[in-house]
Amino acid sequence: MSNGIVFHSLAALVYLGLAGLLWGTLQAGKPVQNLGRQTRLGLLLALALQGIALQSQLLGGGLLHINWALAMSAAIWLGLAVYWLESLVIRIDGLQLLLLPLAGVTCAYAALFPKTYIVTSSIDPALRWHLLLALCAYALITVGAMQAALMAALDYHLHHPRKAAANPSGIRRAISRMLDVQPPLMQQEVLLFRLIWIAFAFLTLTIISGGLINLAATNRFLTLDHKSIFTVLCWITFATLLTGRVLKGWRGRIALRYTMVGFVFMLLSYSGTRFVMEVILHRS
Repeated sequence: MSNGIVFHSLAALVYLGLAGLLWGTLQAGKPVQNLGRQTRLGLLLALALQGIALQSQLLGGGLLHINWALAMSAAIWLGLAVYWLESLVIRIDGLQLLLLPLAGVTCAYAALFPKTYIVTSSIDPALRWHLLLALCAYALITVGAMQAALMAALDYHLHHPRKAAANPSGIRRAISRMLDVQPPLMQQEVLLFRLIWIAFAFLTLTIISGGLINLAATNRFLTLDHKSIFTVLCWITFATLLTGRVLKGWRGRIALRYTMVGFVFMLLSYSGTRFVMEVILHRS
């Protein structure tokens, strides 16, 4: 059994244990904020275990190994690392009610389905760094989209409290309680823009590094294929959002819309590439 499987399994147990502790506290009517110190320490342990798993499975043998489960695991790991650092400054315990179960399920999936394909071109160190930058950018954009979706749900919950009260089913009650203990929207907005700034920096480095590699190989900085087009559209979307934030103070729903549009462009870039390689060209 590989180290990646073992450490992903251990990380899943820690994540799901922390999730059970938080949800149990919430259902008992106690404030989840009281578990702040325990969850921070437990989350740090889980992040360390998952980090070892990712290093073992992603970068084994000096090459880049990837599959959907590892890509999602890397996304969750990067996002949770940012959230953990933020938790040292502001109280975001409510966010972990969703993130911890998701992280646990993702790690369990990565452990159960460890088969990966090798990116053979990653033997070139420059290309390997480019691919790792792209993975970081895509991962953080994915987490940013999840954060935006949660903020949209919280915004709806705050503006339509009667609808939540009129649906007393167990699942709806649990969702309502979870939304009630979320950090204020203003705090979540600050966190969302931090994620977007970091993701935008990685995305910019991805485009620059990819352009330089392409320039050396073909004497052209940018190849007009669907992957490059959607990546550039994603960059333009987030550049517009961040410019609007700085110059015009954009926030709220306009920020959520731009985040989701950028995420869709990113998804089309990555998923489209995988579809062409696996379905049309029958390559792994």
